[in-house]
Amino acid sequence: MGRLVPAVTRALDVLELFLQGEGTLSAPEVTRRLQLPRTTVHELLTTLAARSYLVTVPGQPGRYRLGVRTYQLGSRYAEQLDLAAEGQQVAREVAETCDETVHVAILEGAEVIYIAKVDSTHAVRMVSAAGRKLPAHCTAVGKLLLAALPEAELDARLEGRELVAMTGNSITDPGELRSALAVARKRGIAVEHRESNPDVSCVAAPVRDRSGRVVAALSISVPVTRWTEEREAELARLAAGGADALSGRLGHHRSQV
Repeated sequence: MGRLVPAVTRALDVLELFLQGEGTLSAPEVTRRLQLPRTTVHELLTTLAARSYLVTVPGQPGRYRLGVRTYQLGSRYAEQLDLAAEGQQVAREVAETCDETVHVAILEGAEVIYIAKVDSTHAVRMVSAAGRKLPAHCTAVGKLLLAALPEAELDARLEGRELVAMTGNSITDPGELRSALAVARKRGIAVEHRESNPDVSCVAAPVRDRSGRVVAALSISVPVTRWTEEREAELARLAAGGADALSGRLGHHRSQV
């Protein structure tokens, strides 16, 4: 385990005082409760206020309350909890229809994290687990999520990053990846053939939140022994339908796109 950073620990201690039911706190109150030097408390409060984690109470400049940034972080956390729970339910419904492995994934940096998964009942099926990370460029969900990013953000995430191969079919050329992302962006569907697993192909569709932003992707993974062009088209429709259903649970309506 790495070393704890004292300054960060103290800043979090300040914020956690508000979990004790206090609506507002003054610098002397923080000093007394945390047993910290007055100068240190002043610096902590000033820094937290500058980053909008705290704000001064109108008409009471010496008192502080929680700022908008704490609300934003809490909302983001709650959103992801909802996404995982709802994603698991929708993945189960899609899996019951197609009897193939269904995932829901989100993007973190240039990797995808699987937050929900339901297995196929077939003896031959994809082996994976919720919580697993994979390079985004090697997966259908990842290509779809990268394709949804604004160009500047996509550039920032890919800049200086080596496109490592997971199989002989993985995309390792940046130009080829951008071409694949353009196709996914246009189709609204992404496909990968044996790019992350030599025995599996996959199709994915975008999941949107109430604002219309792509926040996740739902995929169906199939062993190549059961993959045909006809099956791909059928699974693409099922993935799109499942993604739309999950988007609806998150408050999105198709008319918003």
